Amino acid sequence: MLADDAGRGPLRQSVLRAIQTVGHRLDYGTSVYEREWDLLIVLDGCRPDALATVAPSFAFVGEVDRVRSVGSCSSEWLTRTFDPERVDAVAGTAMVTGNTWTDRYLDADAFAALDEVWKYAWDGGLGTVPAGAITDRAVALARDRDPERLVVHYMQPHHPFVPDPVAGDEGMARTGARSSDANPWVALRRGEVSVERVRRAYEANLRYVLESVAVLLDNVSTDRAVITADHANLFGEWGLYGHPMHTPVPALVTVPWVETDGRDRGTYEPTLSPPEPLPVGRVYGDGDATDRLAALGYR
Repeated sequence: MLADDAGRGPLRQSVLRAIQTVGHRLDYGTSVYEREWDLLIVLDGCRPDALATVAPSFAFVGEVDRVRSVGSCSSEWLTRTFDPERVDAVAGTAMVTGNTWTDRYLDADAFAALDEVWKYAWDGGLGTVPAGAITDRAVALARDRDPERLVVHYMQPHHPFVPDPVAGDEGMARTGARSSDANPWVALRRGEVSVERVRRAYEANLRYVLESVAVLLDNVSTDRAVITADHANLFGEWGLYGHPMHTPVPALVTVPWVETDGRDRGTYEPTLSPPEPLPVGRVYGDGDATDRLAALGYR
């Protein structure tokens, strides 16, 4: 294991560069559009082994199958999933997302609807978009527009770990231009925190988001719902951590695939509204959004 920058950092970087030199030219896996679903629930950075570990606590999570993602990071997954060759499929898809890369890599006009919740419901205190805000908008969009297909992209279990923050984690970079260097994966690489500590917080964040997914599945009707991920996360495999781009190592591009269903039992009424008609054109300040989300209970 290549654990720290001072010791074996150059070797780790050499391994990563060698993988990425080949990786950016490879097709890693199969597009989700080659599979059957009406509701695709994307848990950002979710490992299948972690989902299998917490599955007994959630009745809607049955058998956790494994598939290969088309990307090792969100930007790759977005561009390879919603590519121009799938224009008809994308045109019938509505998407609700907390992922900040959408503004850079997706064409909002290509979708039936693109609700970039991160633009107006960012919680500056948490450094991310709360899971409840994504559920709120997904329920609203499903009821109001009844799209042919609905993608709901939650940011958890991606750091920051909402219920159990790791010291020194500054959260996500909202700009979508780069990742924050102050994050658990860098701390792990440097030996500043243990794998056990980060894994515990990561699984707590997974449980947190699945509680919100439970609300979603009780308020959207579908016989073909799937829980998956855009990519996984590395905990030291190949001496690597997190989810570097163009890195098709098995532990990173192997993601969960759980088939389930949903029924709109009317147990939840959405309360969050975009500040302007979709697609939202600009990023709104997070100060007012944080206060509003806290008032609505989205933490």
